[in-house]
Amino acid sequence: MKIDPEGAVPEAVAQGPISAEIQKAARGGQLARLARVVGAVEPYLVVFMASAAGLVIEIVAARILAPVIGVSLYTWTSVIGIVLAGISLGNFFGGIIADRRASHTLLGVVLGAAAVMSLGVLPLAAVVPDWLADYPILLRIVLLTTILFFVPSTLLAMVSPIVIKLQLRDLGKTGKVVGRLYAVSTSGAIFGVFITGFVLVQWIGSRPTIALVAATLTAMALVFGRLWRLKPAGAAVVVASGLALGYAVRGGYFETPCVDESAYYCIKITDGPDGAGNVKALVLDQLVHSYVSLDDPTELSEYGYEVIFSEVAEYVADRTPEFRSLFIGGGGYVLPRYLEAVYPASHVEVIEIDPAVTRVVYDRLGLRRDSRIVSFHEDARMKVPRLEGGSYQLVIGDAFNDVSVPYHLTTREFNEQVRDLLTPDGIYAVNIVDKPHSGQFLRSFLHTMRETFPYVTLVSSDGNWSFDFRTTIIVLASTREITGRDLQDAARRIGKAAPTSHLIDRDTLDQLMNERRAVLLTDDHAPVDQMLAPLYLESR
Repeated sequence: MKIDPEGAVPEAVAQGPISAEIQKAARGGQLARLARVVGAVEPYLVVFMASAAGLVIEIVAARILAPVIGVSLYTWTSVIGIVLAGISLGNFFGGIIADRRASHTLLGVVLGAAAVMSLGVLPLAAVVPDWLADYPILLRIVLLTTILFFVPSTLLAMVSPIVIKLQLRDLGKTGKVVGRLYAVSTSGAIFGVFITGFVLVQWIGSRPTIALVAATLTAMALVFGRLWRLKPAGAAVVVASGLALGYAVRGGYFETPCVDESAYYCIKITDGPDGAGNVKALVLDQLVHSYVSLDDPTELSEYGYEVIFSEVAEYVADRTPEFRSLFIGGGGYVLPRYLEAVYPASHVEVIEIDPAVTRVVYDRLGLRRDSRIVSFHEDARMKVPRLEGGSYQLVIGDAFNDVSVPYHLTTREFNEQVRDLLTPDGIYAVNIVDKPHSGQFLRSFLHTMRETFPYVTLVSSDGNWSFDFRTTIIVLASTREITGRDLQDAARRIGKAAPTSHLIDRDTLDQLMNERRAVLLTDDHAPVDQMLAPLYLESR
């Protein structure tokens, strides 16, 4: 009796006395075919998942570092550079080890070690920043990134050379084997980037994502490394991973400092500077963005630039009580809440890119559910062109800081879009963090504003323009001139004995602009990160 190679049992004998033996043999053939399929897919699955794990760690690295050193050009440069260095070294040593003793056991050991070292990121992230606190910021960033992420990246990069060695049986097919495996490996890396940035960080958070990577690598070590057959080796990997996991749990290293970990920020809420329970600080990554009075939306005492904005708003409201305002950047919604409370006839709109920030403000920072404030959750560069042109009396830009400045909101093209939103007497007010004289960004921002608005001036809270330290300065741009007297009158109307707003005089402004060369910021050329780099380095 012959058995169909495809595993089918002839109907004539399906019910005969030897049918059980035939069916057993058929099942054996099916299992053999399944084993061949699994064997053919396995190497591609291994390199796919290992590369995905490596890129998951790279993307999560920035989120782990953000609450400690912020997210800046330097942070991403360090993360990408160190991970690439690990991949390079891992490929190098992986190739050497693979030539000497490539085996599934070696593959399992490498995957198991990568799992343990990935979990090790969590306790190290809690203690290493304190070790490096006295180092210069650039060295601190590089060392911190190296200690946390270099070893896991190196171990995961060793996987591909080992798998390639295990698959090479015919030198005539070397190119075909290597090409396919590297193509699949790159696909895994792409998958790791997207699944982390679009799903995992927002879904479960960065620290649980690290744990998920470690658990996946442990399972891969047992299955693909055949360590389940080698009881001592398999037990060692499981025990080591379990101990690392237990240590991380017991030490509280899975606990995030974030109230919410969004696609953009680690959002934290802390007490205000005076420790009063009714004033809270909104912290985005490492930056204190807003001090919010939970009980009194008209309280603006913590930041002088907010008081300046309030005087500008009064100047607008005196002429148009039902004025329409737009905030580019919501943060703690301090000024939007203020305008809503003080000018009930006004219309307040906010473009806040991160919906999680708005949720936290509603849940934790006193924004009422019945608020009339309208929020748009998208990039301002995408939203502004779709808003009603010529209908806003006041646009306030509050999306800048000295760590991360969205350069596409600083360019001539964006200024023109904002101008198109304004009424003929409308005002565009922006807060800038820089040094007035030695800084590069403020001067270039002013120069760029002058390309679009006929009247551009600076406002400070004390009227002194001889200093040269890091501070917040307001830039006012309009098509009609605003004078110091205008803002002084506005300050008196809101009950202030003396105005907070002090405009720079024309001669001082011209002198400031002539001190250094200014760069015209355009969509094609806006080196904002480089301009603010010295400020970032000095402030840390």
